[in-house]
Amino acid sequence: MQTQMSLFNHVSSGTHVEIRNDDCLSVLEKTENNKFDLILTSPPYNVGKSYETKTSIEKYLETQEKIIRELVRTLSDKGNLCWQVGNYVDKGEVFPLDIYYYQIFKKHGLKLRNRIIWYFGHGLHASNRFSGRYETILWFSKTDNYIFNLDSVRVPSKYPGKRHFKGIRKGELSGNPLGKNPGDIWEIMEQDWDSALWNIPNVKSNHPEKTEHPCQFPDELVERCVLALTDEDSWVLDPFAGVGSTVLGAIKNNRNAIGIEKEETYCRIANQRIESLKEGTLNLRPMTKEIHQPTGKEKVAQMPAEWIQLKIANNY
Repeated sequence: MQTQMSLFNHVSSGTHVEIRNDDCLSVLEKTENNKFDLILTSPPYNVGKSYETKTSIEKYLETQEKIIRELVRTLSDKGNLCWQVGNYVDKGEVFPLDIYYYQIFKKHGLKLRNRIIWYFGHGLHASNRFSGRYETILWFSKTDNYIFNLDSVRVPSKYPGKRHFKGIRKGELSGNPLGKNPGDIWEIMEQDWDSALWNIPNVKSNHPEKTEHPCQFPDELVERCVLALTDEDSWVLDPFAGVGSTVLGAIKNNRNAIGIEKEETYCRIANQRIESLKEGTLNLRPMTKEIHQPTGKEKVAQMPAEWIQLKIANNY
């Protein structure tokens, strides 16, 4: 029988932090109404990872709806829910999970505020279709009176000196001194999130946050949602916590956090990461760090001679 893992209290802020090694539905059924201001998670995709059992898309969604019903009940009236998903692929056919999930959340009364596209430059290479390079975050609110702190995530304007050229405000600065709204396609560049895309690299191979979890949630993506969609001391929940990325993003910003994860190994890693954060030794990718762009001088960025000859021979 699974047991609850250790509790952690972030000493510097006094926030409550908890990792539970348990089934999320059983925990949620015992949780009071309206507790969480933000529910942020990436649920299992039904793709047959080591921590999930692949089943039909219909059965998978039926099981997920039972959990969603409890999540909606435990979400506060000013709360937000972010559901990050990719695609389910069966026999080469793509099923866009965000479209299926939208119907379920709408059925339970939530209101979609944004369909955010998370773009990343590296992923699995496909041979019978174009390679997938994005996933989707469905951001719902429970009511029209929801938490949204735009100023916390504004990005520097491309033209901060731009002024109104006509009308009663002619000559006045037209932008916001804190920056502009980053939009709903996320690609984060170095210190100037002025692109329309927020390119948060997925956690693969040499990413500094990489653990043994195969589908790890980037801490940077979490922090964007936490800063914008909660207030200090808000309660944040991740019902599929994995190695604790949502919890880490919450406690770094003085929010209370509960993570539920059925795999004991991942709970232990999450606990270790929380302890490392408290000690100042956790390896994280800094927010707004530039995503490496090849200069053309690296050998791997140069066209191999044999490929050049092949292209010439075939008039490519």
